[in-house]
Amino acid sequence: MKSEYIFLSLIIPGLANPKRLIDVYLQPLIEELVQLWQVGAQTYDACRKEFFMMKAALMWTVNDFSTYGMFSCWNTTGIMFCPICMDNTRAFHLQHGRKACYFDCHLQFLKAGHPYRRNKKAFTKGRVEKNEVPPRANGEEVWHSVSYFKSAIKEPLSYPPGYGTEHKWTKKSIFWDLPYWTINMIRHNLDVMHIEKNVFDNIFNTVMNIKGKTKDTLNARKDVEIICD
Repeated sequence: MKSEYIFLSLIIPGLANPKRLIDVYLQPLIEELVQLWQVGAQTYDACRKEFFMMKAALMWTVNDFSTYGMFSCWNTTGIMFCPICMDNTRAFHLQHGRKACYFDCHLQFLKAGHPYRRNKKAFTKGRVEKNEVPPRANGEEVWHSVSYFKSAIKEPLSYPPGYGTEHKWTKKSIFWDLPYWTINMIRHNLDVMHIEKNVFDNIFNTVMNIKGKTKDTLNARKDVEIICD
């Protein structure tokens, strides 16, 4: 492989998912990223024919939703699984399906006066959306929330106080060791490929009525009857 196409690799021994211990394996990478930002690496400029110190920064990670939870350390399962809404979530548990549901949470992002906000039949029956766009925590605010949590490297892991009721932080992520991480506007991104595949699979399996994979179940129909007209 040519040097310009070498990828940063991560070797994890064994078949088990490291989950909250992923930071242990990320240590060498983070140390190199910190050095690239603070010191830089000597690089040759072919145009000027001279050496210079090149600095680099990690802009964001790109991954599927489960890995998003591993890297950000915000648990992406259950109620409050949205790492953007956090404790401002509007999610609820389905009465029959028993799963966390974000149905109609998108209406609050529409501008005031939008006709969808007053539509009581096409969305949640009998409800008019009056909520405004929820506030989004910036890097400084997030750091203030996680700065005193334990890390997976220095201390034995246990869930921080308030986990599951006030927040879903599992620990302090090693990415906060990067000097610029608090000012990154977007720290983690979702991989479109995984989203497209999951959406397609669910639609295909439901339309084709694939046994064990279709979303058109008795419990789903009971929940739709409760929520929608």
